[in-house]
Amino acid sequence: MAEQTPVTYRREGEIAFIKVDNPPVNALSAAVRQGLAEAIDRLAQDPEARIAVLFCAGRTFIAGADISEFGKPPVPLGLPDVVAAIEASDKPVVAALHGTVLGGGLEVALGAHYRVAVPGTRMGLPEVTLGLLPGAGGTQRLPRVVGVEAAIELVTSGRQIGADRALELGLIDTLSDETAPVKAGAAEARRLLDQGARPRRLADATAPTVDAAAVEDARRKLAKSARGQVAPMRALDTIVEGLALPFAEGMALERRAFTHLMQTPERAALIHAFFAERWAAQQDDLKGVSPRHLDRVGIIGGGTMGQGIAAAALSAGLDVTLVERDAASADKAAAGIGRMLDGAVKRGKLAAEARERMLSQAFRAVASYDSLAQVDLVIEAVFEDLDVKREVFRTLDGICRPGAVLATNTSYLDVNLIAQATARPQDVIGLHFFSPANVMRLLEIVVANDTAPDVVATAFALGKRMGKIGVRSGVCDGFIGNRMMLAYRTAADHMVLDGASPYQVDQAIVAFGFPMGPYQVGDLAGLDIGYATRQRKAPTRDPRERVPVFADRLVEAGRLGRKTGRGYYIYDDQSPQGRPDPEMAATLDEIRREQGITPRSFTPEEIQTRYMAAMVNEGARILDEGIAARASDIDVVLLHGYGFPRWKGGPMHWADAQGLDPIRADIARFAAEDPYFWQISPLLDRLADQGGTFADSNTGKDAT
Repeated sequence: MAEQTPVTYRREGEIAFIKVDNPPVNALSAAVRQGLAEAIDRLAQDPEARIAVLFCAGRTFIAGADISEFGKPPVPLGLPDVVAAIEASDKPVVAALHGTVLGGGLEVALGAHYRVAVPGTRMGLPEVTLGLLPGAGGTQRLPRVVGVEAAIELVTSGRQIGADRALELGLIDTLSDETAPVKAGAAEARRLLDQGARPRRLADATAPTVDAAAVEDARRKLAKSARGQVAPMRALDTIVEGLALPFAEGMALERRAFTHLMQTPERAALIHAFFAERWAAQQDDLKGVSPRHLDRVGIIGGGTMGQGIAAAALSAGLDVTLVERDAASADKAAAGIGRMLDGAVKRGKLAAEARERMLSQAFRAVASYDSLAQVDLVIEAVFEDLDVKREVFRTLDGICRPGAVLATNTSYLDVNLIAQATARPQDVIGLHFFSPANVMRLLEIVVANDTAPDVVATAFALGKRMGKIGVRSGVCDGFIGNRMMLAYRTAADHMVLDGASPYQVDQAIVAFGFPMGPYQVGDLAGLDIGYATRQRKAPTRDPRERVPVFADRLVEAGRLGRKTGRGYYIYDDQSPQGRPDPEMAATLDEIRREQGITPRSFTPEEIQTRYMAAMVNEGARILDEGIAARASDIDVVLLHGYGFPRWKGGPMHWADAQGLDPIRADIARFAAEDPYFWQISPLLDRLADQGGTFADSNTGKDAT
């Protein structure tokens, strides 16, 4: 039997229909590109065809490149040639758009002579999110149809727009009433035939005038929003410089820029992040394991975290029962959830009718555990105290039906000890959401010793349904993310004890690419959180450990960060985002005198080196202990939960790119001052000896 082609050609009367059918998202594989070129050639040779409709089967138009080809040598035909062939057709080609029209898919549509979309279609050129720019004419054709300023915004942001906005910009010619793209395309083709329409090629269109002032304004904004990144600014320059050239030369400029970006560390990091998110859901031990039924969810605790989890669950179509300690607290929690859903409505993420339906039909806030008797899954989100949580689970054990999943949202505590409070430890799992839980996409799935495989599968299914990126973690203090945060925050605290200011540390870390430094983050989260963790660990603290006395003194003075108006920074009407506290220097000097420390200066580069060495070293320990299954899982946690710059790929990818031997040498140098903290991970040591990488190391729970 001949292999079925993903592109087919048929004709009905004078209209030819070119269909792409390459599930699941009609990606532009080599076979699709070849098929499109052959279909356009057949159109030229078909004497009965006067016009063609290009459309896609399934749920979307072409949604971009074939990710299986990423990082491999290019396979002919190249997409620029295919788009050029479509555009060069002597017979009009109508692109009928639906679903998501992204990247190369939109460039194919721009090569067509006319574009019609069905309601709900979204489109964009997201290449900058992978460290690239559009490479098949997007930088040159898009400005010719929507104008320079709109093109710069769309290309450099990578954001999607809806069909209504596309119609306003002129990116599509018609927004059809049809819901089936083939019907919308056929209707548009008949209309164009009646008008005697001819091919309309963007390659022949006059380049729009470039407003120098508007471009400089865009450049200033981009320098701030894309700080440290290469691709967005290169895309802007390519648009502007290309429009000053004849079209063919502009295309050649675009191809050179695209080829250059393919070789950059930024592109490698962003592609790594793209794949790492997909690998995180792949669990070898869950193949063939079905998740448990999941429709009704219970939540214990109506604070900020509980409210956020409830809002996310409701938005995912789940039925939610929230339990608080009394009726007044339950009402307060319900009001907070309502406000969160209001925010989703204002952002256009949720319809107002859907909000009302969720709150009236799928949600209830109560003051009794008895309402949880028939739920499928319970998420405990109470105060971070082991005894309190164990008591909650003892209560749930006596109320919840057999087979219900019992989950704890603990950030640090031992899930095994929590599970032991029940007679069903196989049903217990950790689900560590990140605040605000209705916004943050990361979900650490903490698998205890006795957790059943189908409970793990259920956790991943829940995360997917809620739009979260689930990452598996073993049980340890702080799991993956908070354990690593403790390590690099400790390195920062040591530098402050030794002479750096918190503000110098924050500035250096922001310069590295983080949105905030560790002391800004501490103020935002509340300094009492770290204080409580240190107090919990104090009885077992090693006498060699250096304690951040300055952090404890701030808390003991009532300075808890933003929520009290003062922490490391001062927050008031004059500086709502915070300004350095002039009293901090004297406080630190006093502590250094007490501890006999002679302060020294730190360069931004040294701050970054120590911060990153501590982060990578702890990540290596986590891998070696099997807490994380793969280095890329650690990268996903830091990217989505802790602000690690995406364009550097995550700490473990960054370490591989730097080379592990220099990082080991840095740690050895730091260990001469503090051998207790700077103990090199055995895995890092081994890989540095072998010239290996974290990406290639066979470690963790999936290792064989």
